Amino acid sequence: MIKKLLTVSISLALTGISAVVHAEGNAQEGKTQAASCAGCHGEDGNSMAPTFPKLAGQHESYLIKQLLAFKAGARNAPMMAPLAMGLNEKAIENIAAYYSEQSISANQPPVLETDDDEDENELDQAEQEAAAEKRQSELDELMALGSDLYRNGDLEREVSACIACHGPYGEGNKPAVFPALRSQHADYLIKSLSDYKKGERQNNPDNMMHMIAKKMTDKQIKAVSYHISMMK
Repeated sequence: MIKKLLTVSISLALTGISAVVHAEGNAQEGKTQAASCAGCHGEDGNSMAPTFPKLAGQHESYLIKQLLAFKAGARNAPMMAPLAMGLNEKAIENIAAYYSEQSISANQPPVLETDDDEDENELDQAEQEAAAEKRQSELDELMALGSDLYRNGDLEREVSACIACHGPYGEGNKPAVFPALRSQHADYLIKSLSDYKKGERQNNPDNMMHMIAKKMTDKQIKAVSYHISMMK
């Protein structure tokens, strides 16, 4: 089993090498052309809304690949498709060059939400402290699980380690056009992995992310997303 999963991880890391996108975008022109993107993704590619991805520091080739997928309809995204369709390939290259040169911002540590039916204001101080300790313990458990999944995967569920394709620090793999993930919003990562799991997002080589995500539990998806969001 270990040998099998290792083989899968290595294969995934090598998949897509031939799909490298060679681009020579003009970042200065891209800054102007990306003005319409700022509303969702932030002026420098650091979106304020946790459901919109940060683009800052992302590999130029990966950004080009995704914009072309939106433009061609290969990646289903009602909000992005009309915007991408209005861009020619040079503008896409310029925008990608601009965002790739920006620095991604760090995230605040994740916070577990309280149960909807639990009003901590009605608890006394000792009960509030106990509830806070419980949430912190649950969060620590999730972060530890996420770290283990990222580096080692889950042999029992045959989930490949994220590190194989996205690197030890979440820096991605530029030649293979695998995206950088570090410091991405946890909410966006959770949605992306959930979409892969359900088969709603499929524009990746051999649909490999669907094959991985469909074997993950919702808890694992949340855990690894939390972990990645804290990587720098």
